[in-house]
Amino acid sequence: MSVLVGRKAPDFTAAAVMPDGSIKDDFRLSDYAGQYRVLFFWPLDFTFVCPSEIIAHDHRVKTFAEREVQVIGVSIDSQFTHYAWRNTPTDKGGIGEVQFPMVADVNHEIVGAYGIEHPTDAVAMRASFLIDREGIVQHQVVNNLPLGRNVDEMMRLIDALQFFEEHGEVCPAGWRKGQPGMQASAAGVADYLKSHADSL
Repeated sequence: MSVLVGRKAPDFTAAAVMPDGSIKDDFRLSDYAGQYRVLFFWPLDFTFVCPSEIIAHDHRVKTFAEREVQVIGVSIDSQFTHYAWRNTPTDKGGIGEVQFPMVADVNHEIVGAYGIEHPTDAVAMRASFLIDREGIVQHQVVNNLPLGRNVDEMMRLIDALQFFEEHGEVCPAGWRKGQPGMQASAAGVADYLKSHADSL
């Protein structure tokens, strides 16, 4: 496994099912260059924890968009399997018409480039990457197969990144939008802890 934080997110070209249900044969991560992107991986379509995570991302697509973030999902399934799963209702084990691209990594090239292939099961682990407008990975999290992610934590980190970019202040433990940041200096730490140490 590799740590990509602080590095350029690997670009890729692959087939994808788009939000309107069409199949784009040459989808590229760089199609969204200049935007914030959340790139997340799941192990397999038509499985168990995966639909809950995909639907959780889909339910927050508008909230991501308000923050100028494009969500992109990837698994090793084909675009045709993605299409079938997307066209299966949730009460039948499907995911419904999700509103973000679903990329087909059938050759495992994207999983390999991001260093998140499961060591024994040859599928993607539950990995998420926050990519900034310059294409740099600012956050990554990788869960093993049984452990579903908290999509709201990704939203919190987007808020923290955008706060830092706007104000130049760093975000202490548990920081949430609307809370004060911290000057990245010894004096800034002391000032912050004076008021907030007991609540950490």
